[in-house]
Amino acid sequence: MSDRDDITVGQLLLAEYQSVKDEQKARIGFRDNLLYVTLGVVAAVIAATAQAKQPSMLLALPPVGVVLGWTYLVNDEKISAIGYYVRDDLGPRLAELAAHGGGFATFGWEAYHRSDTRRRSRKAIQTVVDLTAFCAIPLAALVVFWASGDAGGLLVVLSVLEALAVAGLGVQVVMYTRSARTRR
Repeated sequence: MSDRDDITVGQLLLAEYQSVKDEQKARIGFRDNLLYVTLGVVAAVIAATAQAKQPSMLLALPPVGVVLGWTYLVNDEKISAIGYYVRDDLGPRLAELAAHGGGFATFGWEAYHRSDTRRRSRKAIQTVVDLTAFCAIPLAALVVFWASGDAGGLLVVLSVLEALAVAGLGVQVVMYTRSARTRR
């Protein structure tokens, strides 16, 4: 191998950047589709429940909400972590190589898009959407189940456990939203 064939640190950092951005893009697509999947499952369960006139079928919604909601939340956290990593670690290392400490900024979009004046309100609305899709709808299903009065003791115990799991997810969604604000 000649000196011209050697891989530079800058090339390695750019390859890493491309790799993490590809992962981020894939996670964004997956995360966003989880909301559509959740809405589809909710519609299917409600339709099946109404057709069968079996309120106990609504007990399928809380586990679905918790599993899909947790998966959504974990992916959202990784998407944000990649952005922080590119902005706070990878970008400055590459800038130092490119400008030899001359204050050169890299990957400006990583910081620029976060300065939008409506970003905070969009994040708040997204939190409400997440809580509605993954927590409020499953809790509403439990309320309908409880109100039906058509439940045996074991199903009531199961429904209470499901309510606790959904509430736990709701707490995690809110905690994540708050911790994301304080990281900046």
